[in-house]
Amino acid sequence: MTRRDLIHKWLAYALGLLPVWLLDAYILPRVPLWGTVVPMLLPLAAAAVAVLEGAYAGTGFGMAVGLLWELAYPGGFGGQVFFLALAGMAMGAVSQYALSQSFPGCLICSAGVLGLLDILRVGRMLFINGADLPDLLQVAIPEFCWSLAWTPLVWLLFRSVYNRVGGTKLA
Repeated sequence: MTRRDLIHKWLAYALGLLPVWLLDAYILPRVPLWGTVVPMLLPLAAAAVAVLEGAYAGTGFGMAVGLLWELAYPGGFGGQVFFLALAGMAMGAVSQYALSQSFPGCLICSAGVLGLLDILRVGRMLFINGADLPDLLQVAIPEFCWSLAWTPLVWLLFRSVYNRVGGTKLA
């Protein structure tokens, strides 16, 4: 693949990330489920690209998504950049060597990254005595499920980008 092809490919992925980010940042927070639950779509985007492209590309795209997350949302401390880069690397490696590079593999990887992210967030709030565990789980569990429900849409978007920019056709 030439340098021009690589630039075209990653520009296509960045343009594919744009509607996901717009949904995540501006549309879905205006219509929360059950009054408080808003899905997280950016980790799903990192999971989808990592499953399709592998560990190295998943690391870079995860880092870019984490940077977008830190810059677009207030209250960040830089941890999302590191977390999503590691998650992209792990999901890409798992999908290359243990799972298939398909929707079920993406669903498993998405569940893993969302679950770990929610565990870290709940643990942080427990550590700083921000809330009690039952209260945190009343938000974390529906948020996990509602976020995971968006996986098919995110997968289809990034699979179509992958097929268009020179990836092998998936079944």
